Amino acid sequence: MNLVAWHTARKMSERAALPDLDMLNPEALKALVVAQHEQLLSKDAQLLSKDEQLLRKEEQLASRDEEIERLKLLIAKLRRMQFGRKSEKLDWQIEQLELKLGELEASRAQQAAASPVSLAASAVNRERRRARQPLPAHLPRETHKVLPKQQACPDCSGALKLLGEDVSETLEYVPEHFKVIRQVRPKLACARCDKIVQAEAPSRPIERGIAGPGLLAHVLVSKYCDHLPLYRQSEIYAREGVELDRSTMAEWVGGCSRLLEPLVEALRHHVMSAEKLHADDTPVPVLAPGNGKTKTGRLWTYVRDDRPWGDQTPPAVWFAYTPDRKGEHPIAHLREFTGTLQADGYAGYEALYKGGRVKEAACMAHVRRPFYELYEAHKSATAKETLERIAALYVIEEEIRGRSAEERREVRNARSRPLLESLKQWFEETLGKLSRKSDTTKAIRYAQGCWDALMRFCDDGHLEIDNNAAERSLRTVVLGRKNYLFCGSDTGGERAAAIYGLIGTAKLNGLNPEAYLREVLSRIADHPINGIEELLPWNLAAELAVKSSRTA
Repeated sequence: MNLVAWHTARKMSERAALPDLDMLNPEALKALVVAQHEQLLSKDAQLLSKDEQLLRKEEQLASRDEEIERLKLLIAKLRRMQFGRKSEKLDWQIEQLELKLGELEASRAQQAAASPVSLAASAVNRERRRARQPLPAHLPRETHKVLPKQQACPDCSGALKLLGEDVSETLEYVPEHFKVIRQVRPKLACARCDKIVQAEAPSRPIERGIAGPGLLAHVLVSKYCDHLPLYRQSEIYAREGVELDRSTMAEWVGGCSRLLEPLVEALRHHVMSAEKLHADDTPVPVLAPGNGKTKTGRLWTYVRDDRPWGDQTPPAVWFAYTPDRKGEHPIAHLREFTGTLQADGYAGYEALYKGGRVKEAACMAHVRRPFYELYEAHKSATAKETLERIAALYVIEEEIRGRSAEERREVRNARSRPLLESLKQWFEETLGKLSRKSDTTKAIRYAQGCWDALMRFCDDGHLEIDNNAAERSLRTVVLGRKNYLFCGSDTGGERAAAIYGLIGTAKLNGLNPEAYLREVLSRIADHPINGIEELLPWNLAAELAVKSSRTA
């Protein structure tokens, strides 16, 4: 013990020692007893608080498990009612309950990976593992031998002989078919001292799960990219002779979401470090707890893509889910961002623009849209001329796409700015001929209200004429919304946002999202957290290209 440690220990022992009770008067003794009593009460309160938190958490888990069992019974009852008499309304009810059940089970798996599991849940999981069925015998098997690193006994350097082996199987999916990977780990024994040597079991994306990274990637992409709910995937796999219960796949989705959280955070950091972002949002129906009805949540998208002006920084998109559309949400999302935000005229962005940290750039596509609708509905001459004037601006943009920011700025000032000034003047002249309450007047007023922000792309070659980059990123959400009808919970919305971001970014970088997620899930469990950026799509692009060429 060094000198500093000795002094520290001595001071602690002095503080912990009781004063000489014989030297204390009655008042001092009373004060000492009261102080000790208060200290004991404080400790009891802290222990009680921890017990209450644990009890409350177990009650929540039990309530969720009861809800899952209730939904299973209800689905089974509806399926019995369905037999013999086809009802479209009944089919719809069953589909919606399947979606809700899948979301609850995925949430349970995601939370279980993040925190200690209660005793009741542990017992359920153990029972489920005992009841697991063997993988189908008709599937092709591929055997991988995992040999220990040691070539000789680590204790005495004696020769090793085969003692036995442990065999485990994972269900894997490669494009268009399933196969079973057999992991064989021979046990070797030293011929001299009988020490047993065996390689460690390779890690799996889902601990003790039967799914390989390829199958997990396929389930995620089918759900979030190809818009196939889990119960429909289960039906598809059953036709191939593989029984995969929806609840099992829901647990896989929840476990993968938990595993991918650090990577999603690295993606967010990359997006928010840009100097220019595209932003947009779209409504998502979310099942409200308790009453079976839906509320309206929001999915927000933030896109970083500077390729139109020749920049080589990898493009990326980050999604965020919120239970409503309050202005506080984009403020929170963009708390680290400094630069220009290209978005629509949503009032929630106004607070961001006031401080000057974030500059506003408007979207010409939003100006154009109401005129297009007017022309489609009424063949309006005013709408037609507006569309033709805007089309001339897009011709210029197409010509300068990919050129440097400085060159784009020069061309826009020379050619686009005069067209915009002419359009503004024509708007002012046209307003005098229109009714104040007409739809055409409203469309013109919208354009005039954001004119300064609309002109900003002429002064900055890094900016785009519109916000179409963000709108393109939301297309997959809109398609998924038509199939899913709603997210099962707020947690399900957050899970969808995370996976949408990884899939969308893989697409922006020209990668097959399933191949990308397969590679990530095969590595991430053992990957060091301080090097998580290595698993972002553009950092794996070269390796994936080599693997793709080998399999072609």
